[in-house]
Order: sequence, then C-alpha cells, then structure tokens
Amino acid sequence: MSQIILEQLQQIERCLKQAQCWQLNSPSAQALASTQPFCIDSLSFTQWLQFVLLPKMYHLIENDLPLPKVVAISPYAEEALKHESFDVGELLVVLKSFDASFSNEWV
Repeated sequence: MSQIILEQLQQIERCLKQAQCWQLNSPSAQALASTQPFCIDSLSFTQWLQFVLLPKMYHLIENDLPLPKVVAISPYAEEALKHESFDVGELLVVLKSFDASFSNEWV
C-alpha cells in the first residue's frame, strides 16, 4: 500500500506544479503551527497540501511508520478549490483516489 500512496503523493505534487501552485518558499513557522483543520486560518489549501500533507506522508512512508486508517481530503478540496483559476479536475481525481486508498475503495 505504501507504494500506491507514494505514487499518489507524487501525483499531487505534479498537479500542484502543473497548476503553478508550487511555492519555493515555505510559509512561516507560525502559519504551519495552526491547529485548525487544513490550517484553514493560515494557509491556502494548496499550501496545506505542499507544506503539511506531503511532508507528513513522505515522512511516514520513508520511516515505515503507520499510515492513517482514514483520510478524507477530497470533500474539503472540492470546496476549497471551487474558485481557483486553474483546472482543478486532475487534482480532485487524485485526491479522491488518495482518500479511497485508505478505505480500500479504489476509485
């Protein structure tokens, strides 16, 4: 399962780069320390993907740590991305597949 998750993380990264949402500079430590879901009070959704989700998931996989049992990112993604200027279709498909990987409900 880790290999599938790793490939999906790489797809998320590619989608962000293709949409020109990839940032070279990290948000402040204070912004990253948010305790709100998806750091909604301090980061955009794409920043949260890049600077919170991806590093955490890569860390879990690289260190052979337990992965979450349930992931439900896509419902929030649909809401957070609905006013974006880039085509969010592929990113939403990848995120739905990512969510499904944790429940074994392959999309």
